[in-house]
Amino acid sequence: MKITVMTSDEQIITLEVDRNESVENLKALLEIESRVPLQQQQLLYNGKEMKNIETLSGLGVADGDLVMMVSNSSSLTVSSNEILNPDGSAVNPAAFQQQIRNNSDLMAQLFQSDPELAQLILGNDLNKLQNLLRMRHRQRSELHRQQEEEMALLYADPFDVEAQKKIEAAIRQKGIDENWAAALEHNPEAFARVVMLYVDMEVNGVPIKAFVDSGAQSTIISKSCAERLGLLRLLDQRYKGIAHGVGQSEILGRIHVAPIKIGNNFYPCSFVVLDSPNMEFLFGLDMLRKHQCIIDLKDNVLRVGGGEVAVPFLSEKDIPRQFLDEEKQLKEASSSGAQGSSGSAGRSNISTPSGGQSSGPARGGATHEAEYEGKIGKLVELGFSREAVIQALKFFDGNEEQAAGYLFGG
Repeated sequence: MKITVMTSDEQIITLEVDRNESVENLKALLEIESRVPLQQQQLLYNGKEMKNIETLSGLGVADGDLVMMVSNSSSLTVSSNEILNPDGSAVNPAAFQQQIRNNSDLMAQLFQSDPELAQLILGNDLNKLQNLLRMRHRQRSELHRQQEEEMALLYADPFDVEAQKKIEAAIRQKGIDENWAAALEHNPEAFARVVMLYVDMEVNGVPIKAFVDSGAQSTIISKSCAERLGLLRLLDQRYKGIAHGVGQSEILGRIHVAPIKIGNNFYPCSFVVLDSPNMEFLFGLDMLRKHQCIIDLKDNVLRVGGGEVAVPFLSEKDIPRQFLDEEKQLKEASSSGAQGSSGSAGRSNISTPSGGQSSGPARGGATHEAEYEGKIGKLVELGFSREAVIQALKFFDGNEEQAAGYLFGG
């Protein structure tokens, strides 16, 4: 691996060394390059002095890292605390920044190996520079900790059950990391945020951003939105009930018909009204089927009436900011009865009292919810985040084994 050594007189030395090389041998190489005797060298990494008996890998030194060298005989002799703080930030960030700026060779190398740091060195925001230095220090510390754990496992008792569990977990995590790295290289768009499908509509003559969700059983409108659109006076409370999903929400009733305008055409639409401030209007599968809609992702349009009308899906800049808050939408979806994320409140089982009619068959409400939560809990115990688990179960319609295979990259 290559490391860069910056001396106290701003000399830059690039060395090709083995990651398991001792600090003493590194100093011997620097003695040849810098003509500073080994005994007078003080090497600093992340603000800490590097002891002769330590190895570069043991200190967490990685390819492309920067090591500071101070000559003990120089009038510029400093202690480790005078360059970098224990958290990796610079003691004097302005001086640190200026020192690197003045070295054209080091700046050229930084633009090649670490353009993010190079941009902050040239910028004027010292707080961002300090934060990046701290973040890099934490990353190196975490890498160092993992390396120490791996070394400990190599010398662990092969018949120790706990050690075997840790080795199994380490192998599994390595597979996950390799899968993540491969995805990052070959499928980077998978890490980008997917903007949900919204279109411009008019409901009862009022413009609205409609969330198009083919996974939603019914078209849903919130009480506050229905009131704003002048439709609450048409609410039929005989159709009260509960929408079940990961969470649940109260159904206040139904609005049996109201005009919606898509493009230049008008269509009749019925709505389930929820007591939920978390989402405004969701155009669900019932109306998508009724009006023969086609979700055309190639042309990025919603085609209505078998294609007689085509309206474009909104770009991210045209969608209200509150609809794009993914974490908030996920929480709101759960409280609104959604099985998934991004406010899919219509992914619910809607049940009504015996006097009313449901907009779809109930699926056992609480039993289904408990079973779904059980699947989530099992997969979360394997080390995956709850959000990733819910998304995977959503992709595979609740199939636990297929979701686990997807999460493990299998």
